[in-house]
Amino acid sequence: MFKMKIFDITSILDHWASHSLQEDYDNAGLLSGDPEATCTGTLCCLDITQKVLMEALETNCNLVVSHHPIIFKPLKSLAGDSMVNRLLTFAIKNNLAIYAIHTNLDNIITGVNMAFANKIGLLSTNRYILDYKKKQIGKLYTYVPKTHYLQVRKALFEAGAGKIGLYENCSFSTSGTGTFRPMEGANPYIGTTDGLMETVEEIKLEVVFPIWMQQTLLTALQTAHPYETVAYEMVSTENIHQDYGSGIIGNLTNPLSETEFISQLKTNFSLSIIKSSPLLHKKVQKIALCGGAGSFLIPHAIRQGADVLVSSDLKYHDYFEADGKILLMDIGHYESEVATIELMADYISSKFPNFAVLKTSVITNPVQYFT
Repeated sequence: MFKMKIFDITSILDHWASHSLQEDYDNAGLLSGDPEATCTGTLCCLDITQKVLMEALETNCNLVVSHHPIIFKPLKSLAGDSMVNRLLTFAIKNNLAIYAIHTNLDNIITGVNMAFANKIGLLSTNRYILDYKKKQIGKLYTYVPKTHYLQVRKALFEAGAGKIGLYENCSFSTSGTGTFRPMEGANPYIGTTDGLMETVEEIKLEVVFPIWMQQTLLTALQTAHPYETVAYEMVSTENIHQDYGSGIIGNLTNPLSETEFISQLKTNFSLSIIKSSPLLHKKVQKIALCGGAGSFLIPHAIRQGADVLVSSDLKYHDYFEADGKILLMDIGHYESEVATIELMADYISSKFPNFAVLKTSVITNPVQYFT
């Protein structure tokens, strides 16, 4: 009987939201635990608390997948009575692995903000990244003998190269002549080691790829290519990747008055309070959003003509940036990201449908509201 390892779960999460997409200040990945240990079950949560870890033990889940990393600042010691030290010590003593998938999940279009957009009620079509992450597309050039061109191209496509927007298997090729002279000790696929110059009809193959796939692509190239030493070039490009970046912008099915939209938000997110910039007394339909702290996206939302930016953690001076051009709404950090729990659980379940994946029943919101 196949035994699921913790690594099996974390590796598919790594592939979904690559660590290369996390912000410099972040700390995503496996933060504690043995990746080779058998996984008895996975519990998904937004935050790590004592109650969440107890729930993991009670439900026989030895892997806790959290959106927010419990280790966010550098740790010099596990001694002392800080909350982080206590929780990590408890997890280690009870063989609980902790994995965080944070700003890397924020920065993919199928991540945190997709769940947020679904809950707001944005149309599923014509959603776009609000602020694209730069330098996320690479380009590979390689040189293949004509006899193996289709084989190498197929391998690169299967490894994830050649996707542009809503198109896949995209490539470009040109025919040319390659030369080489095998030296002593070489084992050439074409030619001999007698010191003669070899001339080969080759095809130059070009494909784009997400930059985080670089090593996977190189492995596929070297496995499929017939040459002992493969000639290739990899460069980064300034092109944007349509799936990587911060926030989402899209449309409601129908225009709503501002008060109708506020009422809809309160219902959909079970809110008792919403903080807002002054109402502009007009219909709203084009909605920008960002789960978690999103004040940095205010200029982007304005430039793209959003009627509203829904986010959290807006400070006093942030509201002045609305300047009569947009409506800013803060619904709370936890509230804007809580749908991420179900998102993570559903993703893992889709990959391992017969494996125990649970959603925490603990409300970890540290903020209380009195109205």
